[in-house]
Amino acid sequence: MLETYTRGKGANNKLANSLISPLAAARRFVLRHPAQTICCCILFLMGANLLSAAARKTITNDEIVHIPAGYYYLVSGNFRLNPEHPPLVKMWACLPVLFLRPEVSALTEPTGQDFAQFTVTSSIDFWHVNRLRFQAISFWSRLPMVLLTLALGALIFVYGRQLFGARAALLSVALFSLEPTMLAHGRIVHTDIAAALGYLLFFFALQTYCRAPTFSRAVWFGVATAFALLTKFSMVVLTPIFVAGLVYGVWTAPRFKTSHWRIALQFCVAALIALVLLNAAYYFQHPALAQPETNWIAATMPLVSERIMLAIRVLSLVLPTYYLFGLYTLVVHNHFGHPASLLGQYSAFGWWYYFPIAFALKTTIPFLLLSVCALGWALWGGILRHEKKLLALVIPIALYMTMSMMSNINIGIRHIAPVFPFLFLLGGGCLDRLLKSNARGRAAAVLTVVLLGWMLVDAVRAYPDYMSFMSPLTLGKPGWQLLSDSNVEWGDDVGALARYLHDHGETKVRAGLSGGWATLEMYDIQLVDFAPPDVQLPGTRYIAIGAGLLNGSTVPAGLRDANGAVLSEEQTHNFFASYRTASPEAVFGRSIYLYRAKN
Repeated sequence: MLETYTRGKGANNKLANSLISPLAAARRFVLRHPAQTICCCILFLMGANLLSAAARKTITNDEIVHIPAGYYYLVSGNFRLNPEHPPLVKMWACLPVLFLRPEVSALTEPTGQDFAQFTVTSSIDFWHVNRLRFQAISFWSRLPMVLLTLALGALIFVYGRQLFGARAALLSVALFSLEPTMLAHGRIVHTDIAAALGYLLFFFALQTYCRAPTFSRAVWFGVATAFALLTKFSMVVLTPIFVAGLVYGVWTAPRFKTSHWRIALQFCVAALIALVLLNAAYYFQHPALAQPETNWIAATMPLVSERIMLAIRVLSLVLPTYYLFGLYTLVVHNHFGHPASLLGQYSAFGWWYYFPIAFALKTTIPFLLLSVCALGWALWGGILRHEKKLLALVIPIALYMTMSMMSNINIGIRHIAPVFPFLFLLGGGCLDRLLKSNARGRAAAVLTVVLLGWMLVDAVRAYPDYMSFMSPLTLGKPGWQLLSDSNVEWGDDVGALARYLHDHGETKVRAGLSGGWATLEMYDIQLVDFAPPDVQLPGTRYIAIGAGLLNGSTVPAGLRDANGAVLSEEQTHNFFASYRTASPEAVFGRSIYLYRAKN
C-alpha cells in the first residue's frame, strides 16, 4: 500500500508540475518582456473585436466576387476570375474554405464573356449552390484576414520599437487598434489592409537591409517586395523605390566595407526572389490572353491596343500574363475614372484634394489632430535636425499620398490604407517624445490618456458599424451627403435589413443596395425591382435604399424615365432625391435606410 501511495503521489506531483511549468514560463515571459505582453493583449482585444464584427456583418459588395475567386484559384488555378486584384490575398482568405468543401459546379467559361462577366456569373453560381453555407463560408474566409490585420499590428510594434523604443511602439499599436478605418477593413476579404502590411513591410525590409547589407537580408527584402506587389496593383509604385535602393546601396558600398558588385549582386538576388514568388502566386502560368480579354483591350484602347497586346506578350515571358492584364485593368479604370461624390459635388475623375478631406471626415478627431502634429514634428525634425528615421516615415506617406491624389478613382478612404501605419508610427513616436520631456511630461501624460480615451470611446460607440463611421466634423450631416461609395455603404448591413424584414413578416423588398443584388437572396429575401420611386409595384410594403444610392453617385447610368427616355446625369444623381428628406422607418448601420411604401 505504501508503494502504491508513493507512486500515486509521484504521479500527482508530475501532473502538478506539468500545469505549473507553463504558468511559470508565462510569468517569466511577462516579467522579462512586458512591452511584448501588452502588445499581445492589445492585439488580442482588437482581434476579438474584429471577429465579433465579422460574425455580425454581411459580406461586402466586393467580397461577393473575391471569396469565390479565391476558392477557384486554389482548386482550379483559373486567374481569369477577378483579375483586377492580385490573387494572393484572396487565396489566403480561402484556405479555411477548403476544409468546408463547398459545392461548385463545373467552372465553364461561357463563349464571349469577358473577365468581368465571367467573374460575376461564376460568383453568383458559387453562392447559389452554397446558399445553406453562406454564413459559414463568409465567416471562415474572414478569419485569415483578421490574422493578417493582427500581423500588421505586430509589425507596427516591431518597427516602432526599432525606431523610437518600446513605449512609442505600444502607443502606435494602441492607435492602430482603435482607429475605425482599420477596424472596418481589417475583417473583410479585400486587398486594402494587406496592401498596408505589404507597403510597411517593404520599407521595413529595405531599411533593415540598408543598415547592414547581407545576402540573408537581401533574401528577406525580395520576399517583402514580392508580398507587397502581390497584395495590390498600386504597389507597383514600389518598383522605382527598389531601383533607388539599388543605386543608393551601390553608392554607399564603401561605407560598409564591401564592393559595389556585391551590393548589386544582392539586389539581383532580391529581384530574382521577388520574380519567382510573383510567378509562383500564379502557379507559373503564362498563357495567351483569352480572346474576350483581347477584344476588351481593343475596345478600351483602340488606338494603341496592338502595342498593349504586344507588350503583354513580350513581358509575359517573365511575368504572369494575368498579372500584366490586371495592371492594365487598373490603368483603364483610372483612365475612364469612377463616379464619386465629395461635399455635394459629383465627378467621374475625382478631385486632387479628395483624400485629405476624406481622411478628415473618416478618422477620429484625436487621431486627425495627432497625425497633423506628428507630421509637423517629423518634418521639423527630419529637415532641420536631420533625423533620418523621421524622414524614413514621411517619405512613404508623401509618395503614396501623391500617387493617390493624382488618381481618378475616389471611392473610399480604404485606398490610402497604406499611409495609416506610418501615421500610427509617427503618432506613437511624437507622444513618446513629449512624454520624455521633463518640462511637459505630466501634461503629455494627460494628453496621451485623453487622446487614447477619446479614441476608445469613439470605437465603442461606433461598434460594429465602423464601415460607415464619420467624424463629428460632419456637423451632424449624414455621411452620404459628404462622401460616397464604400465610405458610407458597402453592403455589410444587408443581414440586419433582412432580419428586420423577416421580423415584420416580409419576404420581399424593393431596394437599391450595394451588394444586395446577391446577398439578399442568401437571407431568403426577394429583391423585387430597381424602379423609379414614383412607380408603384405590387407585393412590397418596404423600400430599402443604400446610402450610396441616396447620395446619387452610385446610381447606374442608362436608367430611363416613365416615357423611356434615358436620364440625364443630373437626373441620375437625383434618382432617389425624394427619399433624402423622407423619414425612414429604420436605419441599419447608418448605411441602409428603410421606408414604408406608399399605398
